[in-house]
Amino acid sequence: MPFSLSLGREGTWGRIMRRIFSWVRPGGTGRRSADDGNPDADTCLFCRRERPDLNRIMHENKTFYIRYDNFPAAEGHVEIVPKRHVESFFQLTTRELKDAYSLIRFARENIDDRHHPDGYTIGVNEGRAAGRTIDHLHIHLIPRHHNDVADPRGGIRRAVPNCEPDTWTARPEPGEKAAEDLAGAHRGRN
Repeated sequence: MPFSLSLGREGTWGRIMRRIFSWVRPGGTGRRSADDGNPDADTCLFCRRERPDLNRIMHENKTFYIRYDNFPAAEGHVEIVPKRHVESFFQLTTRELKDAYSLIRFARENIDDRHHPDGYTIGVNEGRAAGRTIDHLHIHLIPRHHNDVADPRGGIRRAVPNCEPDTWTARPEPGEKAAEDLAGAHRGRN
């Protein structure tokens, strides 16, 4: 016997089920609105993706969309944004991760055709301490060109405290030093 679910029309259960399934129905928006229990839907920039004055959409799939950054770091700078209001990259489902990757590749091909970059910076500011300013996950895809900055080496390291590019040295992983000492002692016995 096939499984079926009746959303019903009367009673509390029917209203609850309609509310839950209204935002995931085929052809639906894929996101909750303020009356669906998402308090950020009316104030979150990325939850208001249907507003062209706020979001210029390049493309979308089932769970993500690509928007042009409102304050681009370079020509062609886009953001890949989940339709679901989620703050952390680590909260994404397997499906969302696949859809995000698909749109990153789509955006890259589009930017390659239009701007012919020499490279890309791909970034996520995971948390306020990392520089996130909007509490809705967004993945930056920034086209880069030779000589767009004086010295791009070590990019992110210039934003991290106590990380001086002139003094970079490889640090052993925890336990690696002990393993090297043990290996050296073993070689000394032979």
